[in-house]
Amino acid sequence: MKDIILNINKVFESRVRLGVMSILIVNPKSDFNSLKVMLEITDGNLASHLAVLEKNKYIKVNKKFIGKKPNTSYSVTDAGKKAFIEHLDALEQLIKMTG
Repeated sequence: MKDIILNINKVFESRVRLGVMSILIVNPKSDFNSLKVMLEITDGNLASHLAVLEKNKYIKVNKKFIGKKPNTSYSVTDAGKKAFIEHLDALEQLIKMTG
């Protein structure tokens, strides 16, 4: 059981970061406003959680302009996808052991 708990990734313990990763796993790309609406959180709250995911190299930030308006979108990196799947697998194993 100790090995399973070691595979639970602390980065994904936050509801918001878990939500961001879940959204980005099923959508190849999502912009800041879409994430904010789907997760029902404030700009500042989302920005801080995205910064943690970016710092850990789990997401990639894509900045561009649409006309004169800036647009920031996010996508999952290969490392992020691997870490998230390992996290979910560890949770599933833990549930099976205790259930």
